[in-house]
Amino acid sequence: MKTGLIIATSLLGIPASLALAETIVVGDQVAVRRPTLEVPPRGMRMHGVEARFGAPQERHAPVGKPPITRWDYPGFSVYFEYDHVVHAVVHAAAAASASGP
Repeated sequence: MKTGLIIATSLLGIPASLALAETIVVGDQVAVRRPTLEVPPRGMRMHGVEARFGAPQERHAPVGKPPITRWDYPGFSVYFEYDHVVHAVVHAAAAASASGP
């Protein structure tokens, strides 16, 4: 399904990273909300993340094999495998404050 999304957005000229949304589940209700906080896209390298978002507040040591490293920023955390972003997570408090009252 994700491949279909990437192909469809590519054909429409919309970057696939902009087509992603946040899924929110509360009880038995599911809603989709566009991300309100910019986070690094999957595949971006560490040096690119630091150049674009600045130095992280905290850098956690790599864990496991392959090594997974976490950088914490105000409002989100970035997870790297080796030196590539595999996931970025918006903290719940940041998501709530970014969406307004």
